[in-house]
Amino acid sequence: MNLKEITLCLLALFGAQCLCAQNKKVEVKGFVQEEAAPNSYVWPADEAVRAKLEQWRDLKFGVLFHWGMYSPEGIVESWSVVSRDIDWQYANRLKKGMDYETYKKWYFALNEKFNPVNFDPNQWAEVMADAGMKYMLFTAKHHDGFCMYDSKYTDYSIARGPFKDNPRRDVLRHVFEAFRDKGFMVGPYFSKPDFHCEWFWNPLFSTGGTELRPNYKPERHPDWWRKYKEFTCNQVAEITQDYGRVDIVWMDGGSRAEELGIDSVLRVSRLKYPGMLSVDRGQPGPWENYRTPENNIPDTQLDYPWESCITLSPFWTYHYNDRYKSPRKVVNMLVEIVAKGGCMALGVGPTPDGLIEQPVVDVLHVVGDWLRRYGKAIYGTRATKVYHDGHTWFTADKNGKTLYAVYALPEKEALPATIRWKGNVPVGRMRLVDSGKAVRYKVEGDEVVVTLPRGMAGDSFALQFDVR
Repeated sequence: MNLKEITLCLLALFGAQCLCAQNKKVEVKGFVQEEAAPNSYVWPADEAVRAKLEQWRDLKFGVLFHWGMYSPEGIVESWSVVSRDIDWQYANRLKKGMDYETYKKWYFALNEKFNPVNFDPNQWAEVMADAGMKYMLFTAKHHDGFCMYDSKYTDYSIARGPFKDNPRRDVLRHVFEAFRDKGFMVGPYFSKPDFHCEWFWNPLFSTGGTELRPNYKPERHPDWWRKYKEFTCNQVAEITQDYGRVDIVWMDGGSRAEELGIDSVLRVSRLKYPGMLSVDRGQPGPWENYRTPENNIPDTQLDYPWESCITLSPFWTYHYNDRYKSPRKVVNMLVEIVAKGGCMALGVGPTPDGLIEQPVVDVLHVVGDWLRRYGKAIYGTRATKVYHDGHTWFTADKNGKTLYAVYALPEKEALPATIRWKGNVPVGRMRLVDSGKAVRYKVEGDEVVVTLPRGMAGDSFALQFDVR
């Protein structure tokens, strides 16, 4: 077979696998981050950080933007330049008929084409505020090393290419300002690995399979490693000290913050912005202020702060003619996550020219409508001991006495006439959160049976009641 025939065969196989997954009603999750070891979470000692963490836990719903030079191609961010035998990482190389080294040169030259002339951070902020989101994370730099801000330490940035004469060339600054104006907590996503930097992927050695570690042994080349640590610390200082108030710095991949010396930078940043949260993903310790399971929801409640980061489409980045989760799917995931004690960061990829496309706007508007009606059962709540029974999930006000029962109606199912659950036995009146209308219920032993009012819309909904 020639390369074109091999590519067609692989694409056909991938399509068959997707069809099989659909027929079995299996959701393809893609990359799923491994769970951290039990009992390894370290509560922050800094009282300001603990207070900020409680504020963040009240917000529940945020957005994580992946946007960069890969967006115009509609391809996965960064990972296609990693040489591993994993379909979704090398699929674009096959599609383009390029060998690995040729592909790397092509990918790293995408900075010369990226010119998002319609970039409108105010539209982004309006859409996400309408969706009921309360915090925002933006990719200041992903693993490919391309900076979405005007870094003083590299020319490999949005501010030095075709977009350099645009008044919004310093993208990170304008994204932060637009979302702060809407009352959001804001923070940069920052990749500790940098595939473009010669002090991380050194040109003397192959980059095959090195993933999120340098392609050399730091102990054998201490000068290279020292230069890389200095470079990384300088960039973390830029994005956490030079761009106004930062609420969260969300660091991904590779070495621990302490190994790179980033911890020293963060201490200075917290003097400027007290309480700033640090997320050193997958690295238990004092700089991992909350955990971030990716593209999955933990099986049970977790007794420490955490956030499921989940994509709205199958990808973190913009893809042409993409498929998006339904509004009810998003709502039901959010309900489950909040009942288990977490927050949700929904992954959205802006378009190549710098907008949120209309299908995303439409989905998120419906999600926002639901939260405008039932958000009292989501925002500012905490987990309850009995948090789940069937399709019903429970949250509580911080007083622990006012509870919310959120019925997550499965997609393509009709609303039942009654719902039942065990535990969380109400006292006094029960009412719908959106209208305040009383609903009838009875208690049979330890089971609560609720009769739903006639004419209710066929959608997920929330009830409010008190318990002893």
